[in-house]
Amino acid sequence: MYTPYNIKIPNLHLGFFLFLMIVNYTEAGWQIITQRAHGLVAAQICARWKNSKHPPRWMETLIATAEHDDVYNEFEDDQLLNENGGPVNFKMTGFREAFCERQVNMALTKSRYVALLTARHIHFVHGNDPAAKTFCQELSRKEKVWLAESGSSKREVDASYELLEFCDAFSLLICQGLIQPEQRKIEISNGPDKKPYTFFMAKDGSLVVEDWPFQPDVFKIVYESRTLTQLSFKDVGSFKKAVNLAKVNNHELTLRKNNGK
Repeated sequence: MYTPYNIKIPNLHLGFFLFLMIVNYTEAGWQIITQRAHGLVAAQICARWKNSKHPPRWMETLIATAEHDDVYNEFEDDQLLNENGGPVNFKMTGFREAFCERQVNMALTKSRYVALLTARHIHFVHGNDPAAKTFCQELSRKEKVWLAESGSSKREVDASYELLEFCDAFSLLICQGLIQPEQRKIEISNGPDKKPYTFFMAKDGSLVVEDWPFQPDVFKIVYESRTLTQLSFKDVGSFKKAVNLAKVNNHELTLRKNNGK
């Protein structure tokens, strides 16, 4: 990923597991953001995309963006701690076939188009993982059937997924706290129009996106996190209990068009 001013941001997707929580180390302790909270941020971004640039299957695109990580509750898992007793970040895990299969099957109960976008996301995240090769090959075979059943075209799915991926990438930058100081720009991703979009934090704390692709000139996004002051846990049970008891923190960010300030 290219970033102006030589800001090096790691690839946000390659080899990452879709479902596990986002963990940020802060001065106050471990900041925990669930994948569904991240998905909600992506949906809030997607919902403001310019009406004139909506893909043909707009509502299904918006729903897929909101729900692309919804199928799995990471706090039902028992693989949440590393060998030092700290919480496992989503970047520290890999492909799990059972969860991906469940995610696709859940999407199929909504619509073939949503399933196509879900499958595309699995390819994007796990496509280079040898462990996912057979699963992705079978997924590709099924996608041909779903495409016919949905009455849509590959071009339509491409446009929808490119928007989903853009919103997903932007949300991950926000949720991982990768916003840079001193108005330094970061490239988000290419949009469905193939244009690269960047953003920076203005002096007033708002996030300025260039070139502005949204319908309103300014809007807010809100998401939740929890912070754990305890840095290590003896077992998964004590970690889950700490998360459940932790105070919910609300984060509000303003995104706006560049007005020169």
